[in-house]
Amino acid sequence: MFTDKESFKKVFSESLVGELGTPLEEATSADVYKVLSGLIREYAGRDWAATNREYKQRGEKQVYYFSMEFLIGRLLGNNLLNLGILDIVRTGLEELGWNLEEIEEQEADAGLGNGGLGRLAACFMDSLASLQYAGHGCGIRYKYGLFEQKIIDGDQVELPDYWLQKGNEWEVRRADKKVEVRFWGKVEAREENGRWVFETKDYESVLAVPYDVPVIGYGHHHVNTLRLWSAESAMLSSSKGMASKHYDYYNFLNYNRSVESISEFLYPDDSQYEGKLLRLKQQYFLCSAGLQSILRTFEKLGLSYDHLPEKVSLHINDTHPTLIIPELMRILVDVKGYSWEQAWDITVRTVSYTNHTILSEALEKWPTGMVRDLLPRVYMIIEEINRRFCGMLHEQNPDDQERIDRLAIIGSDQVRMAHLAIAGSHSINGVAALHTDILKKREMRSFYELYPDRFNNKTNGITHRRWLMHANPGLAELITESIGPDWITEPRKLTELIKFSEDAGFQERVHSIKQRNKLNLAAYIQEKNGVIVDPASIFDVQVKRLHGYKRQLLNVLHIMHLYNQIKANPGLDIVPRTFIFGAKAAPSYYLAKRIIKLINVAADTINHDPVVSQKLKVVFLENYSVSLAEKIIPAADISEQISTASKEASGTGNMKFMMNGALTIGTLDGANVEMHEMLGDENMFIFGLKSDQVFDYYQYGGYDAKGIYASDSRIHQVLDQLTQEGPFCSSANEFEIIYDSILNHNDEYFVLKDFAPYASTQLEIDSSYRNQKEWLKKSIINIAHSGKFASDCTIEQYAGEIWRINPVRQMSIHS
Repeated sequence: MFTDKESFKKVFSESLVGELGTPLEEATSADVYKVLSGLIREYAGRDWAATNREYKQRGEKQVYYFSMEFLIGRLLGNNLLNLGILDIVRTGLEELGWNLEEIEEQEADAGLGNGGLGRLAACFMDSLASLQYAGHGCGIRYKYGLFEQKIIDGDQVELPDYWLQKGNEWEVRRADKKVEVRFWGKVEAREENGRWVFETKDYESVLAVPYDVPVIGYGHHHVNTLRLWSAESAMLSSSKGMASKHYDYYNFLNYNRSVESISEFLYPDDSQYEGKLLRLKQQYFLCSAGLQSILRTFEKLGLSYDHLPEKVSLHINDTHPTLIIPELMRILVDVKGYSWEQAWDITVRTVSYTNHTILSEALEKWPTGMVRDLLPRVYMIIEEINRRFCGMLHEQNPDDQERIDRLAIIGSDQVRMAHLAIAGSHSINGVAALHTDILKKREMRSFYELYPDRFNNKTNGITHRRWLMHANPGLAELITESIGPDWITEPRKLTELIKFSEDAGFQERVHSIKQRNKLNLAAYIQEKNGVIVDPASIFDVQVKRLHGYKRQLLNVLHIMHLYNQIKANPGLDIVPRTFIFGAKAAPSYYLAKRIIKLINVAADTINHDPVVSQKLKVVFLENYSVSLAEKIIPAADISEQISTASKEASGTGNMKFMMNGALTIGTLDGANVEMHEMLGDENMFIFGLKSDQVFDYYQYGGYDAKGIYASDSRIHQVLDQLTQEGPFCSSANEFEIIYDSILNHNDEYFVLKDFAPYASTQLEIDSSYRNQKEWLKKSIINIAHSGKFASDCTIEQYAGEIWRINPVRQMSIHS
């Protein structure tokens, strides 16, 4: 379509007039975005078709990555980068009077995810395509994202995130690929030809319509598919199950509304029964629709289902898609006529599972009555899986009923999804070395003893092309100029930067790039928050989901302490510091929302104090998103990764900051442990309890938050300021819940225990930053070692050790 700047300008200008009837001089930024994204989608479309044709012709094994989240962010810039035409388009637009970054701002962040789980899935999709693997995503096309966050008077207010309001230029509706998903009904069994046949009657039918998004790989014109399912009403006459029932107008409206709700919201509030039911509906909808579509593709190979594990790998990202296991069993046994034993062997060899957490609230459990009513045949299959699983456990240890009850898939009137995922998968992986170790030795020890060969570690990764090349082009250009371009496809080659870590000229250029990024972020902060921050100050950043274990509270309590120090000693010698926060709290998570309020109150107090504001600034950037992260991360000096040790499975924000040259202050938790093994104490700032110490407190007790409060005057002062009217509190009960969580509920996440070492480590940062030569050396060493955490490296491990897939090489049709 275009191979240089001039041909692009010609094609673009003609398309603008042809599609919109708008001359160039009258076009808006929205017009330019619409036409440009359409051109790129068409440009990539031929490669997309060629890739799918190649898969069909070769019959290669394909992996399907099931996830409730795909936090893909904006796609225009990333797609231009991966297609190798970013510079052509940027300079062409400039000559036509347009700024590419301004055009990118016209694209809404796709509301398809919330945090690290979804962003990991998006990075994996990028790496699968870039490494030329046959790997696709399966998710839900949510009409609304989690929510749009507004900060009003310091409080989080949730508004609908209608990200599809202006449409999605990247998706293609595939109405011809729709499938039927069935809920409710009753199961009837009968014997035919010596086998039992199960049929569900009076079910409710829902249509699942796929919307496909191209996933463009870097450099090879290899395009995979992210298939997102949307729930739509089925015509009553098209479903025998529904046609047998009498539906009047109002019943139809109720049905229609219940169908629309399935793909309406990401993570509906599950604090009530209706919300739980909707989440379960969403999960089965994804699993059933995705599996039907995949098996339809498999059947075109003309092979028996005995060969399914050789041609298809089904990967479940956390427990949300675990119903893929009984759904595959249902199809194999009820529809394809396999015996239970044959079907179970095929299922286990086809399915693999990533565990992302040890937090009990995240290991899903569904009420048995709910599953039985909503999914009657699927529940019968889960019961049979559980019966056989418990029977196996009984054969191994007939006298250990406690072990059987503890490991059972169904127990205490709940279906335990993590147990089902482990029993029905051939591979169970953690996402960091420490996390996997905790799973094997503590949280899932009995399962590990049962299936030692199934457990393995795959440390998370991030796509370095998005988080370095696209987010920080100045730094990426310097790296390429210094060590050549091979690092773009072989990220471990970033280690070649180590030889420049003490080079004064290189350090100065890294510093200049960082300052330019800080200036850009400072301008954004002034525009959005009305706060003027000093780009020469330390940009200390904590951006991530707001949760107690991530300990934004530790950060803000320390900020309050710094305020108190400066008020007591206005001449205090500290390097000016700008603390930057970004986070969403779940709408029903009241404690987290109070912490957001506290951060904003602290910001208002500090930023308006004529003395303190000369040395400290605090900023909370609302509605944290992928596109906002791309502005923040390249500008950070300090990366706050301060979760309670043992709680963070891996983290990926830590990797993005490291790749952009920020230094980490963190606990030995998640992937911080592996970062520390490479970097050592001299290149990151480690503090606090270790995971075994945390487990000792949980097991043996001995932790006394009130004792620490009584013995540390700094902690005493800041906690009292939470309940006494003053600079951080306007009424006695404003932050009472925070105070109570610490002192009356004994500080679940050990904030007070780690406060003193955290404060001491912050002093180390202050001292270290004063020596800019040493600081820049540390920064460069961080960048150099970050290639280990590229998702390309992670995907190579998944492909070779779990999925057993090979790259599918193809010639570019543009060559």
